[in-house]
Amino acid sequence: MPQEQPHIDPVDFAGLWAEARSLYFAKGFPPYASPAWQALDPDDPQRLAAALDAAEKWRKYGDEEALMRWFCDASRAFTSEGRSRVELAQMRKPKPPHELQATPGWPPIRIPGGNGRYLTYTDERGMAA
Repeated sequence: MPQEQPHIDPVDFAGLWAEARSLYFAKGFPPYASPAWQALDPDDPQRLAAALDAAEKWRKYGDEEALMRWFCDASRAFTSEGRSRVELAQMRKPKPPHELQATPGWPPIRIPGGNGRYLTYTDERGMAA
């Protein structure tokens, strides 16, 4: 049975080149400009691999801080719509059940779980069950 090949976009030459070079130079390199990266020898291939990885991420996603701010703003607007935690907690509380009320001009209302009983409107007493 043939193995399924990963999808590679042949048009993304820059991405393919950067991924191939960073994997060729080193695997498991520290993040670019981190203290571990700064402690590496200047000729260490992990330094170049991390720089290529950072450049490729910048090319694909842009400024990381701006991207994280966008994610935070998008998730905040999606989840809470600007409401406070107290308001959200209040919205999660169960609501009381709706009370049936017969009104003039409407047919009788069957009472759920009432074994065939109906709620009807009468002029003299208001409501009768």
